[in-house]
Amino acid sequence: MASQVTVRPVQSKKDLKTFISIPWKIYANDPNWVPLLKMDMKNILSKEKNPFWKHAEGEYFIAWRDGEPVGTIAAIINHNHNSFHDERTGFFGFFESIEDESVAHALLNAAEQWIKERDMKIFRGPMNPSTNDSCGFLLEGFNSPPVIMMTYNPRYYLDFMESYGLKKAKDLYAYFMDGLTVPLPEKVKHVTDLIRKRNNITIRSANMKKFDKELQIVKQVYNDAWSKNWGFVPFTDEEIDHLAKELKPIIDPELAIVAEVNGEPAGFSLALPDYNQALIHVRDGRLFPTGLIKLLWYKRKLNALRVIIMGMRHKFRNSGIDAVFYYETYNRGMAKGYTKGEFSWILEDNAAMNHTLEKLGSWVYKKYRIYEKALA
Repeated sequence: MASQVTVRPVQSKKDLKTFISIPWKIYANDPNWVPLLKMDMKNILSKEKNPFWKHAEGEYFIAWRDGEPVGTIAAIINHNHNSFHDERTGFFGFFESIEDESVAHALLNAAEQWIKERDMKIFRGPMNPSTNDSCGFLLEGFNSPPVIMMTYNPRYYLDFMESYGLKKAKDLYAYFMDGLTVPLPEKVKHVTDLIRKRNNITIRSANMKKFDKELQIVKQVYNDAWSKNWGFVPFTDEEIDHLAKELKPIIDPELAIVAEVNGEPAGFSLALPDYNQALIHVRDGRLFPTGLIKLLWYKRKLNALRVIIMGMRHKFRNSGIDAVFYYETYNRGMAKGYTKGEFSWILEDNAAMNHTLEKLGSWVYKKYRIYEKALA
C-alpha cells in the first residue's frame, strides 16, 4: 500500500525552489519536454515582480510522500477576470504530478478547497496563471515538443482531470504550416493585393526605436480585438509593459507587423522565433555555467516561428487584414529561413480564424483542453 500523500502550502524560499524543481522529476526521461528557465519560472510566481498578482491572489501547494515532493499546484483567483466576466471563478495552474491518481486528486482537492473558502462558484484550469499566459493541458499532439510559451504535459494528466470530476470547458487549437512541403497557394498574393487596395490597408514593420509608441498601438489593438473572446482578460498597462520588456530581446521587428487603414492603427501581428528549439538543449533550466553557450549555439539553427498575437480592432474585423498578416508573415519568415510555423492558440469555436488558416494550407496538429467544474 502506498504511503499517505500530504499537501502543504509553499511557505519558504526552500519550498519555492522545490516547487519550481518538480518538473525535472516528472519529465526526466521525456525527450519532448522543454524546460522553462528556472529564473523565468521564479519571476512568473513572484508576487513582487509579476504585475499579474496586483489584481490576483494565489497559493502554491506541494504534495509530499515519504518526505519526497511528488507534485505541485497553484490555486488562483484572478479578480480582473471575475470583474470582466461577472463570474466567481477560481483557477488552478502550475499542475504537475507523478503518475499516481491519489497524488493528483490530493493536489486538486487542496486547490479546490482554497477556492471554495473564498466563495468561488467555478473551478477551472489549468491557467499558468491566466489566459494571457500559457494555459490548457496538451490533449493531442504528444509526438513533438511544444513551441515557445505553449504547454506540455504527460498524457495521464487528462485521465486524472476526468477521474476527479472535471469536464471540458474549452479546447484550443494549434495550427501547423510547413512552407517547404505545403507552399502558400499562389492565389493568396492576388487576393491579399486586392484586399489592400480595396480597404486602403498599409502594412509596416514595428519601429523598435519608437518601442514605447508602438506598444501603445499593441495595447489598443489587443484589448479591443480579443474583448469578446471566451476567457479574455484585458491586460493592465503594467502587465503589457512587463510582457513587452520580457519579449523585446527576441522580437524580430520584421515579424512584428502593424496594419493601418487610412493611417489609423487597425491590427497587429507578432511572430516569435521558436526559442524552444534551443531551450530544449538546456536541460537543467539554468543559463550558467553552460546553458547560455548552448542557447546561443542552437539559436543559430532556429527554423520555426510561432504566431503568438494576431488581431484586428472590431471596426476592421471584416476587412481581410488577417489574410494580409498571414501572407506577410509567411513571406518574411521564409526569407529569413523560418520554414515552419505554428499559429496558436485558436479557440475551437473561432470559426472565422479556423477557416482562414485551413484555406492557407495549415492544419490542426495539436489540441489543448481547459477543464472546469461547478462548486457546490
